[in-house]
Amino acid sequence: MIYYQNGSLENNLSHEDLANGLREALTKMGERKKVLIVPPDYTRLPSRAGELTEIAWEFYGDKITDILPALGTHTPMPDDQIADMFGKTPRSLFRDHDWRNDVITLGNVPAEYVKEVTDGKIDLSWPAQVNKLLQNGGFDLILSIGQVVPHEVVGMANYNKNIFVGTGGAEGINKSHYIGAVYGMERMMGRADTPVRRIFNYASEHFSSHLPIVYVQTVVGVNEKGEQQTYGLFVGDDFEVFDLAAKLSLQVNFQMVEKPLKKVIVWLDPTEFKSTWLGNKSVYRTRMAIDDGGELIVIAPALKEFGEDKEIDRLIRKYGYFGTPKTLKATEENEELRNNLSAAAHLIHGSSEGRFSITYCPGKETENLTKAEIESVGFEYADIDEMMQKHDFHNLKEGFNTLPSGEEVYYISTPALGLWAYKDRFSD
Repeated sequence: MIYYQNGSLENNLSHEDLANGLREALTKMGERKKVLIVPPDYTRLPSRAGELTEIAWEFYGDKITDILPALGTHTPMPDDQIADMFGKTPRSLFRDHDWRNDVITLGNVPAEYVKEVTDGKIDLSWPAQVNKLLQNGGFDLILSIGQVVPHEVVGMANYNKNIFVGTGGAEGINKSHYIGAVYGMERMMGRADTPVRRIFNYASEHFSSHLPIVYVQTVVGVNEKGEQQTYGLFVGDDFEVFDLAAKLSLQVNFQMVEKPLKKVIVWLDPTEFKSTWLGNKSVYRTRMAIDDGGELIVIAPALKEFGEDKEIDRLIRKYGYFGTPKTLKATEENEELRNNLSAAAHLIHGSSEGRFSITYCPGKETENLTKAEIESVGFEYADIDEMMQKHDFHNLKEGFNTLPSGEEVYYISTPALGLWAYKDRFSD
C-alpha cells in the first residue's frame, strides 16, 4: 500500500515538505504503540534520512523505543556523526548493529531459485537474515528510512535491501554481494528488477511478511548548479512504492554521456569517505562511462584504510583489486575468501578489469594510506596537491571541463548520488 508519494523532476523538496509528507503518511497508518526506526548510517548522509528520522521522533515521541542504523558491514556511528545527521533525536535511542553476531535467520531462499534468477551462474541458497531486534522487539511498526539510488550489488539501493543487508548477517551480506558481482554489475546497476532484488523480494514474501515494515524513501540528486536537490518522497509497504521511487531515481541519478570519458576526476568528501570500501563508489559508478585506456583520478583527502572491517581490510591488502578472473580463482583456492564473499565481491567491484587506470590521491596526514599500500592492491598513486593543481581542481564544475591546458576532464563531486554510463556499455 502507498501511504504517500510526491515525485517529480521539478520538485525541490524542503524540510517542511518532507515533514508534511511524512506526517500525512504516518497519520494515514493509524495509531502505533511501539516503533523501531531503521535509517541508514552516515555514509548515506545526503539521503535526508536523518531529517526524516527526527521528524518521525517528533511525531511519535516516546513510542519510538529504538533506532537501529542499517550499518551492514560498516563501523558504528560515533556520537558526533549521530548528532550531525539526526539532530535532536535522543542519542539514548540508538543501537549498534553487529553483523557477525547479532542476527537471526528467518528462512532460506532455495538454491534452485537463486540459480534460476541468475541464469545459472550461482547455485547456492541465500539466508534471509535480520537483526534479532526486528523479530523479537515486539514492534507494531518498523520504519525503514533511506534513499533510492543506483547501486552496484542490487541495482537500485533501498527498499528491502535496507533490511536484509543493512540489518543483515555475515552469510546473507556476503552471499548477496557475491551473487551480484558474479552476475555482473553492468547488467544490474540502475535497474529495479535484478536477480539480487528478486531474491530479496522472495525473502520478503516468504519470510518477513509478518514484520510491520513501512518504507520511507527519498530520491536525491545533484542539479545543474552542483547542488543537492530532493526530487521525491515515497512512503509505503510493498514493491510498488519502491518501483515508483526507482523510476524517478533513474531519471535523476543516471547520466548517459554522449561519448566515452577519457579522464574522470572524483572528489571523496572527507567527512564520508575514509576507506576504499566506500570510496570505490568512484570506480563502479563510473566504470560504464570510462573509455578503454582512460583514467580515473580519485581525490581522497581522508583515505586511511581499505576495509572498515578489520578482517575485510586484511583480505583487500592480501588479494588486491586485480579483476574478476583472478578474484574468482583466489576465492576458489582460499577458504578465507569463501568465508568472506562480500570481500571477494568488493575486489571485483573495485577493479577496472584492466580497461582503465585508477589513481588514488590520499591526504598527507600520518594515518592516511601510503603510496606503497595503494600500489600494493593494484591502484596507482599520485600526490594530492600536484594532481589538484594540475587539473585546476578548485575551478572544476560538475560534468565536462576544459582545463587551461586544453585537456578535457569530467568531474564528479558526489559519486554516491549517481551512475554514469556510455550508451554502448549500458547493456540489457
